[in-house]
Amino acid sequence: MPELPEVESLVEFLREQAVGRVVARVEVVAFQALKTVDPPVTALGGLTVTGVSRHGKFLDIDVDGIHVVIHLARAGWLRWREDLSGAKPVRPGKGPMAARVRLAPDDDGREPGFELTEAGTQKRLAVYVVDDPATVPGVARLGPDPLAEDFTPALLKEIVGGSRTQIKGLLRDQSVVAGIGNAYSDEVLHAARMSPFKMGSTLTDGQIAELHEAIVTTLRDAVERSRGLAAKDLKGEKKSGLRVHGRTGERCAVCGDTIREVSFADSSLQYCPTCQTGGKPLADRRLSRLLK
Repeated sequence: MPELPEVESLVEFLREQAVGRVVARVEVVAFQALKTVDPPVTALGGLTVTGVSRHGKFLDIDVDGIHVVIHLARAGWLRWREDLSGAKPVRPGKGPMAARVRLAPDDDGREPGFELTEAGTQKRLAVYVVDDPATVPGVARLGPDPLAEDFTPALLKEIVGGSRTQIKGLLRDQSVVAGIGNAYSDEVLHAARMSPFKMGSTLTDGQIAELHEAIVTTLRDAVERSRGLAAKDLKGEKKSGLRVHGRTGERCAVCGDTIREVSFADSSLQYCPTCQTGGKPLADRRLSRLLK
């Protein structure tokens, strides 16, 4: 799933490639992906891309005041194309294509643009065409952005301290902290040397400060590693930069212990016992007693 660092990198990439260009037309292939009807997507034709920004894991493309807000969900991606002039229309229900945005041709006749694709059978990619991004339900409920200047240890204590929820779940809750998903929550907790099952209410001020440092440093480092990369290279960079997530059975780069996994119905988490749980493996079943 694209998380804050990848979406931030897509924002920077699209600022370079798309801002200042005129939208020729938008082709919606997966009609279930389009969540709004007013303004219609046809209203985007002839307008200019004036800005690109991010709200948590939402990508926001400003087209002369009309916002195309995109959530790539678990298996979605944005694929930039240098020339779409020869691209044939895609039939709904065929292949991974969800939408295609064609930009006005360059002087050399090339028609750049991008395609939104989604792998798998669970189609959750969402596109909203709105006058105000705040009207998108997922954007409206977002918590503070961890890369914002006002995201301080004191603020983290205010939103996490006292919670009777596991810290892994809190980090993934977009209404608590915006932009962190399954992969980077594993990475943050490894950097903070903290069990994913630790309760928010048990964190000391010192642990909250360490967690804050781990959040900010992990995300900023990931953004920096991705800076300047083309959209097609971001997935590979993310995978290569992860130290624990997706590395079950490998050696921890910090201590050399074997990275372990806890599996759930539709996801899993990875952690290092030596770094995070005092050397004790976590029981790999959903209803296990939680290690404090």
